Amino acid sequence: MTTLIGIDEAGFGPNLGPLVITASVWEIDDDYDPELLWESLTPTISQSGKVGPNQIHVADSKEVHQSSKGIGPLERSVRVLLDAAEHSLSDWNSLTQFLDPHYGESTGEPWYDDAELALPMEQNAEVSESLPADVFSACKNAGLKLRTVRAQIVTTRQFNRCIELWDSKSLLLSRLSLQLLDSLWNRDEKTLIVCDKHGARNRYDALIDEIGDGDFIFRLEEGKSISRYKVENSELRFQMQAESHFPVAVSSMIAKYLRETSMELFNQFWTTRFPQLKPTKGYPQDAKRFRAEIEAECQSLGLAESDWWRCR
Repeated sequence: MTTLIGIDEAGFGPNLGPLVITASVWEIDDDYDPELLWESLTPTISQSGKVGPNQIHVADSKEVHQSSKGIGPLERSVRVLLDAAEHSLSDWNSLTQFLDPHYGESTGEPWYDDAELALPMEQNAEVSESLPADVFSACKNAGLKLRTVRAQIVTTRQFNRCIELWDSKSLLLSRLSLQLLDSLWNRDEKTLIVCDKHGARNRYDALIDEIGDGDFIFRLEEGKSISRYKVENSELRFQMQAESHFPVAVSSMIAKYLRETSMELFNQFWTTRFPQLKPTKGYPQDAKRFRAEIEAECQSLGLAESDWWRCR
């Protein structure tokens, strides 16, 4: 048996809202081949957006979720995938506590205090009663089993503190991703860990060493498209288009869903105070517009800028 860990993020670029890093942990037969795996899952899991009533779409979250189509397609797939992790969507608080049990400790963001958001958001996003069982069976037939899903919800306050400490966004992403990995990684198991590349970084051995136990790190290759390392029984890959690996695609989608639902609460908080205010996704250009609208109110609420505005 091989353990697969796929890691991806959502919300790295915005100035508003959380950065979410997610890892999905799977067990699979030793002859794992990413292309053959996708093929064996095809009856119920499609990499294409054209899915039937008995299929879900699993791919890079940017392909599954498009603002013009709403959150429905992403939510439908995530609901079924979380069911495989024995979690049923009911509300935002239970979702965050399931994925990140440490979240909620002094966030400094009142839009998440006593938050109430029923899930799924699109109640009419149809999921047949048999679909979760069909997906579970497809995974089982492919020799694949979901062990767990975990996330780190990086608050604005934490993000800014890390930037102050490390002075680098890509270093922040690498270190926090590896910290999440460290909480899930059993060095005694044969493990393949796949993560998207972080910026233009090609060398990760020193960062891996920060979470190591003195284990020797073998550099297998380092380059623009992929960097690979061997640590005891594990191989770590940092590669471009990592979502071609099924576990990374799943992590990408769950991270995106958690980010999108978090932004729904953020926007609800502000549009309740300013009904004419247009909601935001938090990305730099539009975030400047939104900031200008809410800055005075943030001061009135006694909110430090570093608790709601990312410095980078």
